[in-house]
Amino acid sequence: MKPHIALICGGKSAEHEISCLSALGIFEAIDRERYRVSLFGITDSGEGFIELTSRDQFDRDLNGIPIVPKSGKKVELPSDIDLLFPVLHGSNGEDGVFQGFAEFMQINYLGAGVLASALAMDKSRAKEIFAAAGLRVAKGGSISSSGEAESLALTLPLFVKPSRGGSSRGTQKVKEKSQLGPAIVEALKFDSTVLVEEAVRGRELECAVLQVEGKVRTSVVGEIRVLGGREFYDYEAKYLDSATEYLVPAPIPEEISKEIQSQAVTAFEAIGCEGLARVDFFLEDDGTIVINELNTMPGFTPKSVFPMLWRASGRDYAEVITAMIEEALRNPKL
Repeated sequence: MKPHIALICGGKSAEHEISCLSALGIFEAIDRERYRVSLFGITDSGEGFIELTSRDQFDRDLNGIPIVPKSGKKVELPSDIDLLFPVLHGSNGEDGVFQGFAEFMQINYLGAGVLASALAMDKSRAKEIFAAAGLRVAKGGSISSSGEAESLALTLPLFVKPSRGGSSRGTQKVKEKSQLGPAIVEALKFDSTVLVEEAVRGRELECAVLQVEGKVRTSVVGEIRVLGGREFYDYEAKYLDSATEYLVPAPIPEEISKEIQSQAVTAFEAIGCEGLARVDFFLEDDGTIVINELNTMPGFTPKSVFPMLWRASGRDYAEVITAMIEEALRNPKL
């Protein structure tokens, strides 16, 4: 009998619609000769599971991106699920919350476990772990109110971002001191703590990590270039316009590419990840490599960076999905 795979998308997260796009991509590409597949959405208010059988059953947000319909009929997850595939980005999904639910329900699931998911999602905690593993991180600190900013003694320009967030939601670049307080207030709308970092001047590079038959493998390194006058790789540049150029493989020396791949594995293992991750770096002009963050469930549409990196490494979209599922079935968490 084919293993029953349940894709989970949406959820109470600022990245709800991106999760839906990722899950639809996987749902439409997964190998149905090997797997029986169901797709369940969680509304943006976090209410229950709604079974969805096609793209047409989704509602649309103001940008035309699919979202889980609030009017859908709530259902219980089937009892014959062999693997939960949480295609959930951001809070209440990528941060250990859903992983804890899966373990409580005693259902095997794909990707990082509870602790690794929580640590990777909390950028402040992750930075401490990366630094302890010998990786270079940007200078900065976490605060819970705008009044604490002065204690950090950082040099402008700065990046202000929710400690536990994704897709650059709530992230702002601060060039003047007067902008810092409002930027912190905005970031606090997305999380109770805010990470403030000195801006790293360098190229943005990314490397994908995948576990295959128990071995940690890395993709080629790719470069992201933000065009059109945008200050950084923000939400709009990622998803809503064409202001981004992707260079895969990145035009960098081979020794630097190999070092970034090595550091991606170091970060993956230091956090305690499983299954997959995308690790983001900066490359400064003098060749210094600075780790930015690790995503345990990166964007997974067919056009997202994670599958793009693997495509350039010789694994197409469907093959990557199969490899992830097989790894999770081979090494159940429960």
